[in-house]
Amino acid sequence: MIGFSLGRFWAVLAKEFVQMRRDRLTFGMMVGIPIFQLLLFGFAINTDPHHLPTLVEIVDDGPLTRAVLAGMETSEYFAFVGRVDGIEAGERALRDGTANFVVVVPQGFERDVVRGRSPEILVSADASDPVAVGSAMSALSGILERAIEQTLSGALATAPATPAPFSITLHRQFNPEQVSSVNTVPGLLAVILAMTMVLITAVAIVRETERGTMESLIATPVRPFEVMLGKILPYVFVGYVQTAVFLIAADLLFDVPFLGSHWAFFLGFNLYIVVNLALGFLISTLVRTQMQAMQASFFTILPTILLSGFMFPFAGMPGWAQALGTAIPATHYLRLVRKVMLKGATMADITGDMAAIGVILAVVVLFAMLRYRQTLD
Repeated sequence: MIGFSLGRFWAVLAKEFVQMRRDRLTFGMMVGIPIFQLLLFGFAINTDPHHLPTLVEIVDDGPLTRAVLAGMETSEYFAFVGRVDGIEAGERALRDGTANFVVVVPQGFERDVVRGRSPEILVSADASDPVAVGSAMSALSGILERAIEQTLSGALATAPATPAPFSITLHRQFNPEQVSSVNTVPGLLAVILAMTMVLITAVAIVRETERGTMESLIATPVRPFEVMLGKILPYVFVGYVQTAVFLIAADLLFDVPFLGSHWAFFLGFNLYIVVNLALGFLISTLVRTQMQAMQASFFTILPTILLSGFMFPFAGMPGWAQALGTAIPATHYLRLVRKVMLKGATMADITGDMAAIGVILAVVVLFAMLRYRQTLD
C-alpha cells in the first residue's frame, strides 16, 4: 500500500486552483449567486408593499371626504396618482394595471353623513394578487375610525358616532375570494417557459460546439440569423406543448378562469417563447461547455423568479429592483397573462406589455448576433 504523499496532494490541490482560475464563469457563479441572493432577499424583497397607485373619483368634496383620503395617504399604503371620471374609467385602470385601487366618493356624501343616512365610500381593489393589496385592505377599517374621530366636529358633531356615520365598501375584483392559486398559477407559466426555453436552447447549441458539428455548420454559407432561427424554432413546439398542458391543468386542477382574448394570449406567449429562446442562444455564445451553459441559465432564473412579481409583489420592491425587473421578459409576460386570464383583457389592453417584450427581444437578438459573429471570426 502506497502511503500518503504530501507532495502529490499539493500538486493536485494546486492544479484544481489553476483550473478554478481558468474557469472564470464557474468561479463567478459560486461567488456571485450568494451575493446576489443576499442583496435581493435583504433589500429588494418586501411582502408588505406601500405606496400602491390609487385613483379617486370624487363626486362630493368636503372635510370628511378630505379626511378619509388624507388618512389613506398618510397610512403610506395608498399613493393617489390621479382622478377618474366614471366607473368604466376606474375599471379600465384596474384591468390594465394603472392602479391597484379606485376610491369613489358618491354624490351627496357629506350631506348624508350629517343627516345620519350612513352613506358608503366604494373602494375597488385589484385582488388578482392578494399579497400585494392584502395589507392595504386590512388597514382601511383603522383609517375609517381615525377619519371619524378627527372630523366629527362643527356641523358634523351631531352625526351619530355609533353606528359609524359612514362606511367603506371594499369591492375585490378579479379574485374576490383571494385564492392564492388564481394568482400563482398564471404566473407559473412565465417561470416554466423561461426555465425550460433558456436552458434547452443554450445547452443544445453548446452541445453541438463540443461535438464539433458546429464547425461544419459554420463552414456552410448559412448566415448567423438563419442559424439562430433554425436553432430556436424547433423548441417553439416544446413551448406549445408545455403551454397546452399548463392550460389544461390550470382549468381542471386549480379552477383558474380564462376570461380574456384567446388571440391576445396566443400572440403573447409566442413572443415570450421567442425572447427566451433568443436569450438561450445568447448564453450559448458566451460559454464553452454544457456545464457553463446550465450555470448561466440558472443564473437568469433567479431574477426571473424574484424580481418579476411572481413570488413577491413588484410594487413592494425598491426603485432599483423595479428597474432591474423591468428588463426581465417574465415581468411583462406575468402582467400580460394575468390580465388575459383573470381580468378579461383584449389585444388593446396588452399592447404595452407586448411592446416591452418586443424591445427586450430586439436587444437580445442584437447582442446574440454580435456574439455569434465574433465566434465565427
